[in-house]
Amino acid sequence: MLNPAGRVVMLSGATRGIGRAVMERLLAAGCLVSAGVRDAARLPSHPGLTHHAFEAAKGGSAEDWVAATVARHGRIDALVNAAGINPRGTLLDPDETPFDAMWTVNAKGPMRVIRAAWPHLVASGSGRVVNVASLSGKRVRNDNLGYAMSKFAVMALTQEVRRLGWEHGIRATALCPGFVDTDMTAHVKHVPRGAMSRPEDLAVLVEAVLHLPNTASVAELLVNWRHEDTL
Repeated sequence: MLNPAGRVVMLSGATRGIGRAVMERLLAAGCLVSAGVRDAARLPSHPGLTHHAFEAAKGGSAEDWVAATVARHGRIDALVNAAGINPRGTLLDPDETPFDAMWTVNAKGPMRVIRAAWPHLVASGSGRVVNVASLSGKRVRNDNLGYAMSKFAVMALTQEVRRLGWEHGIRATALCPGFVDTDMTAHVKHVPRGAMSRPEDLAVLVEAVLHLPNTASVAELLVNWRHEDTL
């Protein structure tokens, strides 16, 4: 295992849900977390936590965040791309606005952060990338096609990071949960909240793959609250 103490991790989506749980887990492990957020007032005070403005849909925002992280810490060892949105975009609705928004935030957002941080991940020799995808990136089981398409794209992005970064010691993992008890699933009424996966449990998995050695790479983590015979 890699020693987590002092490793610099950039984390988006840290103010809520899975991202928040990951932040708390990594800080407890001794990581230095650089949170890219829209509202820093929602972050706790912690000696291992810094923050910088990050808008996934805004050009140049990823580069500014990376530059601020390197200026503060001198290095970047890992990225956790947990920010995402989930408006409803269906096949037969001619309004493509939700599709465009999810493509920009869910797919291009993490791509921009990875691209900006790439030289520093290479320099680390054990760079890690965790992209929070979804089981909706593995199959389509409801009518929100826009969300599924954006998460299928995240799966492709993760595979390319693995391919391009392998010889440099960069390892990438796609975390693919089903329903998780967060505010993003507040609209779901047919599944009891207590039956859903917990963000704290997903954070345990994220911490584990971030600190596995280069010889134990995990490509995908499929996590479900129920049995599905197609997975």
